[in-house]
Amino acid sequence: MAFIMSYLWNLDGMIVLTAIIILAYFYMTRKFKYWKKRGVSEISPIPFLGNFTRCIFMKKSAGCLLKEFYDQAKEQPYVGFFIFDKPFLLIRDQELIKNIFMKDFKYFSNRYVTVNKEDRLGYANLFFLKNPMWKMLRLKMTPFFTPSKLKKMLDLIEECATNLTEYLDSLNLENKGKIVEMRELSSKFTTDVIGSTAFGLNTNSFKNMNIEFYKHGRTIFGFEHGLELTGRSITRIYTHIYTHILFSSHFIFSDGELSALQLQFVVRIILALHPEIQNKLRKEILQMLVKSNGKITYEMIMSLPYLDMVFSETLRMYPPAEYLHRITSETYNVPNSNLVIEEGTPVFISVRGLHYEPKYFLDPDKFDPERFNEENKRDRPAYVYLPFGEGPRTCIGIRLGLLEMKLALIKILSRFEVSPCQKTLIPMKLDPRGHLITPLGGVLHLNIRKINTEMEYIIGDSVT
Repeated sequence: MAFIMSYLWNLDGMIVLTAIIILAYFYMTRKFKYWKKRGVSEISPIPFLGNFTRCIFMKKSAGCLLKEFYDQAKEQPYVGFFIFDKPFLLIRDQELIKNIFMKDFKYFSNRYVTVNKEDRLGYANLFFLKNPMWKMLRLKMTPFFTPSKLKKMLDLIEECATNLTEYLDSLNLENKGKIVEMRELSSKFTTDVIGSTAFGLNTNSFKNMNIEFYKHGRTIFGFEHGLELTGRSITRIYTHIYTHILFSSHFIFSDGELSALQLQFVVRIILALHPEIQNKLRKEILQMLVKSNGKITYEMIMSLPYLDMVFSETLRMYPPAEYLHRITSETYNVPNSNLVIEEGTPVFISVRGLHYEPKYFLDPDKFDPERFNEENKRDRPAYVYLPFGEGPRTCIGIRLGLLEMKLALIKILSRFEVSPCQKTLIPMKLDPRGHLITPLGGVLHLNIRKINTEMEYIIGDSVT
């Protein structure tokens, strides 16, 4: 009798469990025809997880996965996909991208991703803020990034760059040079620039690695685990700093600064792998330094065309944000289409997909700075090159980020040569767990050698 009762209980349990699974299945797949019903093709989703299974299990970065979706939807203006059971729309059409960023910005003024309201530091950051607070803060911050203000910051940034080159000098890099971990080098320099320009602190992380500002800045910039803007301990640390230093607390998380950190080590490995480009860039830098008697000015930095081309091509191949996202604040009728995007629908744009689109960038896997000479830039359609977004929500700190990146590179290339070493991962692989561009393993090693630049590059016009 007991056996029969036990069997019946087990049978009942199996029936109930099966019913729960079936109900859960139908609930989680109830929206899986959402886009097809609207005449939009969609990437076939997996029950319960949608299309982001590989991202959920950290097998692939979101940027790379969205590029796959972009490629699968070839010649289509948009394609639908799902994260769990929620419908998202990936935009491919150039004109629609332009409408989202500019013409119809009022419908797409907010980014989709947000942070917990309890995280005061992250929630109040310009990147995550929503209207109307975003617009108010943007207007408040814009004056900090004008060319006149950047010129005043140049001396502070150059002092940080000098600390960097003095640190390299201390490593005795003559003859064959030495292997240096580039990502930590970039982290220290960026932390010093922020400490100097935003807080008036002379941190010099190259000499004082144990100071609190560097240690916690290292955590925020995700030296170990990718970008981290959240966390109560981080909030407490910088809230303490803000109460003692009268400066805008939002400045430290300028998206230009984050871009600068990520791209410094990327551009160096690219130059290490392309010595002919490195030599050409070094020659341009040194010849300009001769004309200026060694003095570096804002106008000089901005007037180096090949330097700008190298950075532009680096940003194409390794955009700081591999995708952009918005959420509709009200129902939007797509122009010249029957599609209606409902209020609250997330829309994504694959920056990596656009940047590797052969019809915009021929042979996209090749690093070629000449894509960004004046003629090629004129011939390229608008809104297909989006390393920092476009429109009112474009990266506010890009000028500062580019200024510090270019200045650091000028200082390094004018005295040192970078090349691959036995520890250099070729080709460079990105960590799928990273929120921003992060090399696999979190480190990037290159060989750095001090060179006689005057003899090799200023006098010798035959150098390639």
